[in-house]
Amino acid sequence: MKRFAASIEYYGTNYSGWQKQKQTLDTVQEKVENALSSIANEEIKVICSGRTDAGVHAISQVIHFDTNAKRFKKSWVEGTNSLLPNDISINWIKSVDNTFNARFSAVNRTYKYIVFNKTSCSIIHSNRVTLVKEKLDIDTMVKASRFLLGEKDFSSFRASGCQSKTPMRNVKEIKITKKKNTITFEISANAFLFNMVRIIMGTLINFGVNNLDPLLMKEILDSKDRKEASKTLDSSGLYFIGPEYPEVFKLPRPPIKRQIVPYI
Repeated sequence: MKRFAASIEYYGTNYSGWQKQKQTLDTVQEKVENALSSIANEEIKVICSGRTDAGVHAISQVIHFDTNAKRFKKSWVEGTNSLLPNDISINWIKSVDNTFNARFSAVNRTYKYIVFNKTSCSIIHSNRVTLVKEKLDIDTMVKASRFLLGEKDFSSFRASGCQSKTPMRNVKEIKITKKKNTITFEISANAFLFNMVRIIMGTLINFGVNNLDPLLMKEILDSKDRKEASKTLDSSGLYFIGPEYPEVFKLPRPPIKRQIVPYI
């Protein structure tokens, strides 16, 4: 039995999230496992680095799977891609040690959220960004976001269906940039709670629209009350850029600097 790691890229618009579900076959995991199983001529089960919700996209969702099948890397990639829908693709595949686990070996994960700040959205951006029509104060958003850095209790930014045993997370970096009408929010942490990024984004947008005192973000965080944060922003603008692993596994780093959508 041999273990492989692979990177999956997908647009999540047409899927009910990453994880397989009994009530639907329209999940990314379902499509990936079926394609890999066909190439391997045996049942393949995969473990991912971090489950994404319905409509969320991924640039490098890392998985691992075990198989007895012997195939060249090119056959794994090209063969599997030929069986996948055109909105899901394998970026790379690599043989790894059996100690590697796509979920538990990850030491860092990065998401990007793309906001199109204009009165109307371009067709090019449809289901790829989130439209915010109101003018946003970026400086206020940046100042408010600084209170989220570090290891903290993120209960205020945790959806009710979250199954994590602890609300503690370590946010290592946050960047907010604007180019033309496109605002990019990038956040890296050891891990994320259910809907954590989308709730943070909804809250930051509220700060930017209403020019709130950045100190209020600390009060929201300290309250540990989901009701104190703002609405959960929709999933269309959210991209899982990917996980990072210890150097010992020699896996490609997530393509953080990659431009996701065109600036308009």
